[in-house]
Amino acid sequence: MTEKLLFITDSMKGLKPKKDTSIFMMEESISIGYKVFQCEMKDLFIAGGIVHANCRSIIEVGEHQVEGIAKESLQVSEFTYSFMRKDPPVDSDYINALHLLGLAEKQGATVFNKPNSIKEFNEKIFAIHFKEFIPKTLVTSNINKIKEFQEKHQTIIVKPLDGMGGASIYKFDNIDEDNINILLEMTTDEATQIIVQEFLPEIYDGDFRILIIHGKPFRKTLARIPQGESFKGNLAAGGKGVVKDITPVQLKVAETIGKYLITKGVNFAGIDMIGSRLTEINITSPTCAREIFDQSGENPITEYLKGL
Repeated sequence: MTEKLLFITDSMKGLKPKKDTSIFMMEESISIGYKVFQCEMKDLFIAGGIVHANCRSIIEVGEHQVEGIAKESLQVSEFTYSFMRKDPPVDSDYINALHLLGLAEKQGATVFNKPNSIKEFNEKIFAIHFKEFIPKTLVTSNINKIKEFQEKHQTIIVKPLDGMGGASIYKFDNIDEDNINILLEMTTDEATQIIVQEFLPEIYDGDFRILIIHGKPFRKTLARIPQGESFKGNLAAGGKGVVKDITPVQLKVAETIGKYLITKGVNFAGIDMIGSRLTEINITSPTCAREIFDQSGENPITEYLKGL
């Protein structure tokens, strides 16, 4: 009997087959004989106490499109593995989907990354668990504390706790009236926590994505290098991706984090490093596997699937 895989993603219409890691996973899974299904969070439901997915079978993944057949309802526990690959933000809808997947686990499903771990770890704050590796960091909703941090560290980076792809990231050299307005909007009258970090000039050499697969760092990394006057390396923000060999410093940090991740049921993650500093640990829908393969010929997804 052919083993079945379920991928829970954003709408397939919004995913780019030539770049998206989730589609790359589907493509590689089909090539080695898995039967692949896909759904969105809204397609998960409980009937008769059992968690189901209203999903479609993906029959072909092409360079520019993904072909599937009409949706059918299947129990999530019927799949050999299910992959939660919905992009952030991890909002209330996301958390509710994780609750359903947690119940599915109790009914026999195997879900990666583990729903409880995604609930437990905010991707920005998760890095602070490894404080020996991070830049100077403040998490607060208090404007005065941000001012004090900026005065101490001069140039700072401010970003939301639920962002991705470089969205809503700001660099401040001072706190003037315009910046105060940005901060007030981000903190929503000091009710919402945001993350503030010292600016790392090494960003201009690249914001490195290091994939951690089954607890072990992949040997190739993707340096996402800011272009023009931008300080953002994120590919979605216009950065240029250049594949490089993992460095000894990156390897040490990634191995330490990988040992911890595997104990939490997180077997596919992407950490971000600027210079020798860890900035994020991505466990929802880590990307950059396609870019690494296209440039190096070394396939992180094949390694991932073989290790399941």
